[in-house]
Amino acid sequence: MSDELNQALDGALNETAAVTPSAAQVADYLATHPDFFTEHTWLLEKLYVPHQRGTAVSLVERQTSLLRERNQQLHGHLSELIDAARYNDGQFEKTKRMVLALLEAETLDEVAVALEESLCRDFYGDETCLVLFSEQPRSANNVRVLSKADCSIVQPLVESNLPSCGQLAEPMNRFLFQEQALRVQSAAVVPLVKGETLGLLAIGSFDPNYFQSSQGTLFLSYVGEVLSRVLARILRQQESA
Repeated sequence: MSDELNQALDGALNETAAVTPSAAQVADYLATHPDFFTEHTWLLEKLYVPHQRGTAVSLVERQTSLLRERNQQLHGHLSELIDAARYNDGQFEKTKRMVLALLEAETLDEVAVALEESLCRDFYGDETCLVLFSEQPRSANNVRVLSKADCSIVQPLVESNLPSCGQLAEPMNRFLFQEQALRVQSAAVVPLVKGETLGLLAIGSFDPNYFQSSQGTLFLSYVGEVLSRVLARILRQQESA
């Protein structure tokens, strides 16, 4: 073959390579022209995409399959959002009932009853314990009123000023839950503070995994803030009576 012919063939190949777009260029073009197949619908029946099982499906079938999968994913996400919304609505209603009951309480015993009904009935606790720190005697049957010196065993829980969850040390558990201490396997303890530390709220569960140290305490903090304000009001009323 002559040199002239070889050169001619090489030139033709180079020209063909120069005018043939790369795969990346094709992809970029289609991305910027999403309506391309609207004017070239016949191509949709010609293009095939390998399926995972080795068979070939048309581009239309492949797109339909992808859209169906995406629709199922979105439906699953929507169901999760709806479930979460329903759960949050339920939690809000329970919390509202508890707050209203506490706001209506006029005595310490009424506070203790409202807590037990809400925390044990609505929020599935098994035992509640409300301890107030006071050097003065208080009239209450369902609330333990003790001096701070008598509560030294739970002083670490008081000093944290933050709710704590998990399994309590045996002496603390026994101090708070008394005759039910053997049954209480996990607990949440909320310091009650309004200017000064007023006491402790303890919620016990017979399930060792119900309260865990890793769980969030936002709800418990909210309960503590509401309860602290209610108790401060009632204590002031008792002192001025």
